[in-house]
Amino acid sequence: MFEKVLIANRGEIALRVIRSCRERGLRTVAVHSEIDADALHTRLADEAICIGPAEAARSYLHIPAIIAAAEITGADAVHPGYGFLSENPEFAETCAQCDLVFIGPTPEQMRQWGDKVSARALAKSLGLPILEGTELLTDVDDAVKKAESLGFPVLLKASGGGGGKGMQVLRSAEDVQASFETARAECLAAFGNDALYFERFLERPRHIEFQILGDKYGNIQVLGERECSIQRRHQKVLEEAPSVALTDQQRTDMSETIRRAMSKAGYLSAGTLEFLVDDRGELTFLEMNPRIQVEHPVTELIMGVDLVAEQIRIAEGEALEVRDQPLAPRGHAIECRINAEDPDTFAPSPGVITELHMAGGTGVRIDSGIYGGGRVPPHYDPLVAKIIVHAPTRAQAIAKMQRALSETIIGGIRTNIALHQRILQHPAFEEGRISTRFLDDLRG
Repeated sequence: MFEKVLIANRGEIALRVIRSCRERGLRTVAVHSEIDADALHTRLADEAICIGPAEAARSYLHIPAIIAAAEITGADAVHPGYGFLSENPEFAETCAQCDLVFIGPTPEQMRQWGDKVSARALAKSLGLPILEGTELLTDVDDAVKKAESLGFPVLLKASGGGGGKGMQVLRSAEDVQASFETARAECLAAFGNDALYFERFLERPRHIEFQILGDKYGNIQVLGERECSIQRRHQKVLEEAPSVALTDQQRTDMSETIRRAMSKAGYLSAGTLEFLVDDRGELTFLEMNPRIQVEHPVTELIMGVDLVAEQIRIAEGEALEVRDQPLAPRGHAIECRINAEDPDTFAPSPGVITELHMAGGTGVRIDSGIYGGGRVPPHYDPLVAKIIVHAPTRAQAIAKMQRALSETIIGGIRTNIALHQRILQHPAFEEGRISTRFLDDLRG
């Protein structure tokens, strides 16, 4: 059993981990940059250590400073949250070398799934359905040849990163020639890796992901799926669970396929397998994220499982609490990501929170790292809160979310609450007729 856990992150996910640790009787250590000295996660943890200036590369991404903080405070384990170092195998290895337990998958698994071309090959070998694509592209001439062989349009993607960096839809050989080197330079700057590949481009797919947990005894639990099709520039905006696009038989069949595949792979801890769904309803593997996801609360609410607590239990060497039987979703959950940004232009809106009232009531959950008088700095992701609701039906969940958004007040900064209200009121969303192009269509 651990006694003290250091959280190598900030904001709402740091608070989320602190809460699960507290409920398990564990003490917590928060790390923070200089600008985050008064952040809520530093105030609610048992201890807080400054690890550097505001720039993430010199604080939240600075491995020596985080390891030093763990050693100074006598932490037993490190939880990375999501983003920052959560998928960095060198960080996990450094933790092990310093007798710290990394609460997550093994470094080898991070490497296996972190490179998207390798992940596609691994997923195919494990029996998962794969979207047509190519191997790594060597140069622009090779790219043109492989794009023509695959068939236009194609999606150019980074093998060693995500978040839409370097990703482009190319509809002709001329597009490939014009975009290839620019995309390669962007990926090198963002990830230190300029490797690119093609996937077949789907015009209006749905984006659906399955949550898994695995322990060191070979048990794999699949905890249903999440609908993540509402996106802007490949960044998720609103998520819900379960998806209205899947039949019960599809859900059962894919869950069993995933369980067999990840059991064969020996996967450890929490992870998410992402899929695209074409207009025929067929699911094809997109990528695997070996960490906790931003949208994990919708799964927690419909499945009744504390995913962070399960991560901790698995890292402590315990077996999964629920195993050997499928879990059925109960009701419907929706999550709205509240960002500090203009709802129309999406321009960032950092500043001081001058007024704050968060929604409440039955079936409403708020995961947030802000407070009245607190500062939203310009240096990090604009996510300031997640509003999550749970109700017996999807229609009731939509109504509950509309009510929750209407009573949420965040003063001093602009937020995207108005965008969420437009999404929820749109007939296509209400009817479940959505795709990854939904926001493009909404904006005309």
